Amino acid sequence: MIQMEVPVREKEKNVTSARAAEPSADTDGSKPAFELENLSIWYGQKQAVQEVTMAIPQNNVTAIIGPSGCGKSTLLRSLNRMHELVPNTRIDGRVVFSGKDLYGPGVDPTLIRRHIGMVFQKSNPFPTMSIQDNVVVGLRLNGVRNRTLLNERTEKALRMAALWDEVKDDLRKPGISLSGGQQQRLCIARAIAVEPQVLLMDEPASALDPIATMKIEELITELKANYTIVIVTHNMQQAGRVSDNTAFMYMGKLIEFGETNQIFSAPKEKRTEDYITGRFG
Repeated sequence: MIQMEVPVREKEKNVTSARAAEPSADTDGSKPAFELENLSIWYGQKQAVQEVTMAIPQNNVTAIIGPSGCGKSTLLRSLNRMHELVPNTRIDGRVVFSGKDLYGPGVDPTLIRRHIGMVFQKSNPFPTMSIQDNVVVGLRLNGVRNRTLLNERTEKALRMAALWDEVKDDLRKPGISLSGGQQQRLCIARAIAVEPQVLLMDEPASALDPIATMKIEELITELKANYTIVIVTHNMQQAGRVSDNTAFMYMGKLIEFGETNQIFSAPKEKRTEDYITGRFG
């Protein structure tokens, strides 16, 4: 069982980190962040993912590409068990994170999600909350009440999300008063405020204009120094710009996985080449 919880008072004492106690992690980056072993996922009778085996490196950006309905978002959400929110879901195989099977007996998915954050396709700030309250809502749900810590974490997260200079004088304004691109960066700040180890991003720029998209892509490149990032994108040019590794999915199967430069310049599988060159998809 993954032991991640610590008493609330300990969280408040430790002003350098308010997140729950972490599973053991490989600090030199030599081991992968995730190891997927024969992972298959069903929604009722429909199989969405078929026997995927892959190792996702630490402190890299891994892009998952493929046509609509190929299973890429389901695969992404399986990394923090978000797909289980859909009724009648079942899984076979293993997802190993920092040496722990996330689907092992007694593992609490709520605790997993404190370490593996998620940013969705559509920005979703809480409409009744201020900018600051949106950032620290996860900390408060974890029992943190120390005002100094909350203020420090607000500024740190907003700076990391490249949003601090734009909102520092308006922290009490509603989060939904921001532009679409700012709202998405606010959601990224909310995800990183609890100091996860991983950020999952499901088409985070698909609803944004080109300028906002560029800012999100620049942010992803900066964040990989501190986080493992896995991104689903329908935009192959975006995958080529931001990712170190790319996985191509087709009809629920992992067709090819490798370094992005290799996948885009010299794919080993014909279906990968056909998709990248626009012959289908």
